[in-house]
Amino acid sequence: MTKTLKQLIQAIDTLKIVGDEQVTISGITCDSREASQGALFIAVKGVAVDAHRFIPDVIAKGAAAIVCQDLPDEQPQGVTFVQVADSQIALAKLASEWFDRPSEKLKLVGVTGTNGKTTTATLLYEMAQLMGYKAGLLSTVQNIIDKKVIPAKQTTPDHITLNSMLHDMVMAGCDYAFMEVSSHACSQHRIDGLTFKGGIFTNLTRDHLDYHKTVENYIEAKKMFFDALPATAFALVNIDDKVGQVMVQNTKASKYTYSLRSIADFKGKMLEDRIDGTLLEINGKEIEVMFTGRFNAYNLLSVYGASTLLGFPEDELLVKMSLLKPVAGRFQTMRSPRGYTAIVDYAHTPDALVNVLNAISEVLNGKGDIITVCGCGGDRDKGKRPIMAREAATRSDKVILTSDNPRTEDPEAILRDMQAGINSYQSTKVVKITDRRQAIATACMLAKAGDVVLVAGKGHEDYQEINGVKHHFDDREVIQEIFKNEKL
Repeated sequence: MTKTLKQLIQAIDTLKIVGDEQVTISGITCDSREASQGALFIAVKGVAVDAHRFIPDVIAKGAAAIVCQDLPDEQPQGVTFVQVADSQIALAKLASEWFDRPSEKLKLVGVTGTNGKTTTATLLYEMAQLMGYKAGLLSTVQNIIDKKVIPAKQTTPDHITLNSMLHDMVMAGCDYAFMEVSSHACSQHRIDGLTFKGGIFTNLTRDHLDYHKTVENYIEAKKMFFDALPATAFALVNIDDKVGQVMVQNTKASKYTYSLRSIADFKGKMLEDRIDGTLLEINGKEIEVMFTGRFNAYNLLSVYGASTLLGFPEDELLVKMSLLKPVAGRFQTMRSPRGYTAIVDYAHTPDALVNVLNAISEVLNGKGDIITVCGCGGDRDKGKRPIMAREAATRSDKVILTSDNPRTEDPEAILRDMQAGINSYQSTKVVKITDRRQAIATACMLAKAGDVVLVAGKGHEDYQEINGVKHHFDDREVIQEIFKNEKL
């Protein structure tokens, strides 16, 4: 594929152009290592690195054009320079233009919020498939183009990868695409240039403050998504969350609401809750689902609401929803030969942990103990560590603090930060086992028939990152190994 620079830059606002606009472009990149003969290089000022310093390198590799915020002192002949006010925004729009604006050819729905993004986006993808449509998915767990699975490296891919995947979905004949929209993606303008059919807000609690610094900045990043939605889109929000109405106060999209507590467009009620499912009422109609907990009831309400707004037949929706299964690593239950239940969940924020523990507590109703294994990731928001430990201890009968992904931090230091949230009364039921495998094994050993062991924090992840190196580690595999030994 080739295009002229003039064709591409019609999508962006330019300040100055130096050189030939008719030059042929053979590819676009924001990574200097991937630059090649005839490429268009977009120099982005990132959080850690300013790519402007790599301009001489990409010119040496034969780049045909450079998009940048600051024009370099040296501007060799044969290279066209395009100056813009913000190269992040330019990158997003150029990526969309390069791949022939793929989002315009799909019904694209974005899901944002602190918790529930993966479940909601994945279930919408599953729903579209069950309805007989081809669909695509961009999520934390995996990316899917129709039925082809591609491992996910981050919640929302970079600008070019994102548009490339959407283009592949169009080529595969997909009608719909569902994607998680992270706060990082919003603030870094990764979704600029995309045309959305709808946006969903799940909830908002403390997360990513290592990046956003304040809760206000975090809220504003999420709100950017709804501010940019067109009048032709829908905005579906959880009004039981106090930030729900804030998200859509400036949107041009048509506003819709869902709730378990208030009058809403999509109103739900939990009639029965068990460890293996829930009897729900949605807009006056009963449905049996294979999900547990109030937080999952919210996820299913948003799926029902969005599916209705996309035009899926309502009566058929309820039938299909009963077929949906939990997403990998999200309240994933496993039954021990000894009669206790192990649950693996991605809960890695205080609110997510509270949601899962409350769901387990409501189902057990005092007829079994909750044994929680949890940790906190390294090189991330340190402020949530004592909160996570305190919430675990408040809502569990026993707690084992352990390693998550320590990354470049000392695991013992992370656990000390967590222990700071434990009071003297709670300390009697909290132990520290740094080795995660040993921690899970200990929790299972302590469990009796009727108890629940919650292993929180990593969910679907199949690795543990220690000193910057990823080692294979899957909570689910570890638990299955323990169950096999219990049979012996």
